[in-house]
Amino acid sequence: MIRLRVDPIQLLPDDLLQAAGVLARGGVVAYPTDTLYGLAVDPAQTSAVEALFRIKARQAGHAIPLVAADLTQVERVGRMTALASELALRFWPGPLTLVIDARPGISDAVQAGTGHVAIRIPDHRLARALAEAAGCALTSTSANRSGDPPPSTGDEVASTLGDHVDLLLDGGPSPGGLPSTIVDATGDEPLLLRPGAVGWDRVLESLRRR
Repeated sequence: MIRLRVDPIQLLPDDLLQAAGVLARGGVVAYPTDTLYGLAVDPAQTSAVEALFRIKARQAGHAIPLVAADLTQVERVGRMTALASELALRFWPGPLTLVIDARPGISDAVQAGTGHVAIRIPDHRLARALAEAAGCALTSTSANRSGDPPPSTGDEVASTLGDHVDLLLDGGPSPGGLPSTIVDATGDEPLLLRPGAVGWDRVLESLRRR
């Protein structure tokens, strides 16, 4: 495993070129987000997604969330409803993941056969910059084996997955705590799928202020 220490505040233009190259070749990159450390692969490369499932010992049928650099990348992988657009305006960048209808091109394993994709724009400069450098939305499942505690530091990733990850972007500690909140925004009303860092009451209150 290659380990690169990167300052999320003072990113340089060339800091993420190596990571982007790893992703383009179907490799796996660990990186910090605004919640925990995640594992990035190109969700359009089926072999890379399959490697991600093997690393995590994750059962098939469990969807993989994505992160994007901006709304343009979001729109490339999914169709934003009026509800999704409203929640995105209020909570992005941030730890609110929205489930929307998937567009063609994303690996079926990422969608878990649902026809939907879970995605957000994170409130972490390095995570957004990685997606920008890669030129596409990236997977953002936590950097741990399924059932193990999710890591919030590069050291934790290195000690548990160091033999399986191609490159670790060590941007210092992530905030830790709860994972992102996941909300189904495919219809007219939101549906809570997983409680997390954004309180459900905040989501509902934001919609009452329409």
